[in-house]
Amino acid sequence: MTDLLAEIRRLRDDAGLVRLDREVVLATGDAVVDYLQGQLSQDVAGLEPGRAAWTFVLQPQGKVDVWFRIGRLDDATYVLDVDAGWADRLVERLERFRLRTPVTFTRTDWVVTALRGAALHPPGHQPAEGEGLVVPVEWPGEVGWDVIGPGVANGPPECSAEAAEVLRIEAGRPRMGHELDETTIPAEAGVVPLSVSFTKGCYTGQALVARIGSRGSPTPRRLVGVRVEGEQAPETGAALVVDGAEVGRLTSVAPVSSDGSPAALAYLKRGVEVPVDVRIESAGGPLAARALPLPLAPSTRA
Repeated sequence: MTDLLAEIRRLRDDAGLVRLDREVVLATGDAVVDYLQGQLSQDVAGLEPGRAAWTFVLQPQGKVDVWFRIGRLDDATYVLDVDAGWADRLVERLERFRLRTPVTFTRTDWVVTALRGAALHPPGHQPAEGEGLVVPVEWPGEVGWDVIGPGVANGPPECSAEAAEVLRIEAGRPRMGHELDETTIPAEAGVVPLSVSFTKGCYTGQALVARIGSRGSPTPRRLVGVRVEGEQAPETGAALVVDGAEVGRLTSVAPVSSDGSPAALAYLKRGVEVPVDVRIESAGGPLAARALPLPLAPSTRA
């Protein structure tokens, strides 16, 4: 626990490197801009070379197929990085409607390396540009860059994926297979403002996103943070209970977070306002916790 807490502090307050568990796909071709513009929720035509943004590719009914980041290398090349295990799903979905459009999607051996910490924040400390993309990252509690390319040979001390997972959970950043899957309505995860353009033209699955966005309609559930009392960590999938009724389930759990206690992400049913005290029905016995708005501040305790 002591080593993990030290790594978390390093990634927040000093400088650290983490090799993220993500996969990379290159999209190329004469029609790549127009094709992706019609498939993705983000305005990819407006991305300048060297820039990146988050985006959804949706089912025709508007639920999530894949959430990922798209960066532009040059006029006819985009780099798509996605949570590990989802690149094949992403390529299959983008190929489904391609027909004879001259666009190619290619899996690469590129990796995503996270450079994090307040010591990296001054502009003069930005990693040198090279092959691939250097993307600034400013999720709550995370400052630094993601380097998408062949890899980073030299950098600050390497930290564990477990420490990076704590930062992800406390920032409220969803992950495919945890907070996002084929049943998810995009607005439930809280990342629509980062991932959707409401001024671009039509794209597959647009109707549901636009309807919720224009009407401000509440979704059946929403993503929240959870701080657990004590040191025992619940398991992913454990139920949250308020006044004897189940109101949600945990989607991701960090056994130790920045304040030493477990933290988690969960979907909470509509009508349950946060902050609220909850009971977690863990396999090891009930646990007291508090559901909170995202992001989870490092000093927030249940």
